[in-house]
Formats: sequence, structure tokens, C-alpha cells
Amino acid sequence: MSSITNEAVRHAAEQIGFQLVGITASLTPFTFPHLEEWIEAGSAGAMNYIPRRKEAYRSAEHVLPSVKSVIMVGMDYHNPEPDAAETSGRIAQYARLTRDYHDVLREKLQELADWLHRQAPGCKTRAVVDTAPLLERDFANQAGLGWFGKNTMLINKQRGSFFFLGALLTSLDLESDFPHTAQHCGTCTRCLEACPTDAFVKPNVLDARRCISYLTIELRDQPVPEELRQPMQDWLFGCDVCQDVCPWNRHAKSTERFDISSNLPEAIEFLLMTETEFEHRFRNTPLERTGRATLARSAAIVLANLREGTALEALSKALEDSTPIVREAAAWALGEFADPSSRAALEDQLVREKLDWVRVRLEQSLSKISPEDH
Repeated sequence: MSSITNEAVRHAAEQIGFQLVGITASLTPFTFPHLEEWIEAGSAGAMNYIPRRKEAYRSAEHVLPSVKSVIMVGMDYHNPEPDAAETSGRIAQYARLTRDYHDVLREKLQELADWLHRQAPGCKTRAVVDTAPLLERDFANQAGLGWFGKNTMLINKQRGSFFFLGALLTSLDLESDFPHTAQHCGTCTRCLEACPTDAFVKPNVLDARRCISYLTIELRDQPVPEELRQPMQDWLFGCDVCQDVCPWNRHAKSTERFDISSNLPEAIEFLLMTETEFEHRFRNTPLERTGRATLARSAAIVLANLREGTALEALSKALEDSTPIVREAAAWALGEFADPSSRAALEDQLVREKLDWVRVRLEQSLSKISPEDH
């Protein structure tokens, strides 16, 4: 057992800026069998990196071979969104930060690693924020940071669920905290009932293929399934619904640890933004990961769901976008409006369009505008 105490690690982590700190010596995630079932059911959707690395999730030793302890940390990001303009669309809280949280947490975890190296020269460490095959919520639960809510989020009694998780794996044999074995959701099912797309198969099981966060962030280079477009409501990027309705988040305190973007574009701007403009504006932010085209596709869907008449011109222009998923979404959106003024743009694009599946959408949208309205 290392001479570094649990209290010393906790104090160092809190001084660095983490609000939650816990340690576990368990190297095996107890939810791994559930991960296998989830993958087998196809619930990972297009996130092929998860089944591809499935065996690596079996043990923390696949991330750091010499690991003896996992230090789990949490950092608050709760910052409720002000009332959005009618045409703006909503963006998940974490994505409204001016910096990518991965970068922020990695820097802080590196500070903690540096502290550990000063206390125990020669020890091995590896910082993890989302990208390694590590079931972070599982290890956070085993480190005592919280319990699994029915929405699959990790919930802490004092802080709710609006916090980022990070892990520092180390070769040091540290004293463990007690795992969080209780579950405090009781009979509450607000998160399950509030999900706009019915993404929860049952409590604690999420079908990612129906989750708005998956649809707007992970599902790229292909259209959003048509039956899920209207349920997406006005979400441009991510979704907070199952967290917003959770009673444990009622008293979550707003954080000042992150700068929040106050002038994010409205949906129409996302729809018409060029690649150069997007890269310039969103480099090193959470929005960069999904890319311009995916956001533009979501923007077209949101504009249709909001039924904002001023969007017709922008949607007609988006029919000529260089990316087919944007053209298809714009065509669908114009079909939802079924405004006679859009017929000419749809007909012109039908002549130009080379891809059969986009042509089918153009024809479907044209069929919604009756000939006598032309």
C-alpha cells in the first residue's frame, strides 16, 4: 500500500479544481456484461469504435497495464440556458462552453499526475477523459461518486448529474473509497417519461440509436431516421431533457469554472455556415467534433420543427449544399412546410441532383405541394 493517503489525494485534486474525488482499486467494471448485451442488441448504432474495442473495456489494465488504482474525479458544468430565441434551437449545456471539456479536464488531470509523481517518483499514470476504453461511470460508482440513474447518468446527492468525469490511472496501490451501493431514484420515472424519442428501452438501458445526443453528434454521414426527426424538437446539438427533469438536479449550483458562449449562432446560421467559418469559429470547442455538415443537417430539421417561415429561403439555398445529408434534410424540411414558394427550388435541385436517395426525398417533398398551388 502506498504511503500517500486517500485524504492527501482528495485535497490535491480539490485544490486543482475538481469537486468530486474518489479512489477505487477495482480494475474490473461490474457493468461489462451489460455492455456486451447492449452491443449485441445493436444499441451502439454507428458508434463502431465501441464494439471494435469491446474486450478492452473488460479491465482497466488494457488502458494502463501497471494500474493498481483508479482515481475518479468530477467537475461541475451546470449552467442553465437562458431563454432561446424562437429560431435558435437548443444546444446541450456542456457544448455551450468556450473550450472543449476534454482539454480542460486533461490539463487538470495532468496537474494531479504531476503531484503524484512528486510524491512517488517513478510511478506510472495515465489520464483518461472519454476517449480510452474505460467505463468511467462504472469506476466512478465504485469510487463512491454516485449511483446510476434510470437515465444511465451518474447522479451525486449533492451535485446532481451535471458534471464531467475524468480518470487518472496509476501504478500506485492507494486506499480505496467505499463504492456507492445505494440507488436513490425510488419510484421516480420522470427521465424515462420525458425522453422525446423514447430512447430508454427500460430503466438503466438506453438505445443510443434513438437518443437525440446520438442523432445530433454521433450519427454522421447519413440521414436521421425520418420517424425521429419531429421528436428531435429544437435540439441542434445534444440533449439535456433527461437531466433537466431529474429531481436531483433541482438544486444543482451553477458553475463559474467554465466560460459559456453567449453568442452561439441560430439554426439558420448553422445551416448556411461554410466549412471555413465553422472551423474558425468552433475550433477547440465541443461543437467542433461533430462537424459542420452534421450540425447543418440538424439545423434543417430544427427549422422545420419550429415552423419558422423566415427559414424557407435558407432551406432552399441549402438544397445546393456540397454534402448530401444537408441537401436531403433541407428537402425534407421544405416538404414539412409544404409552402408553394419552395416548389421552384425543389424542382431545380431535382434536375441537378445525382444521388438517388436525395432525389427520392426531393420528389417526396414536391408531392406534398399540390400542383394547383404552383
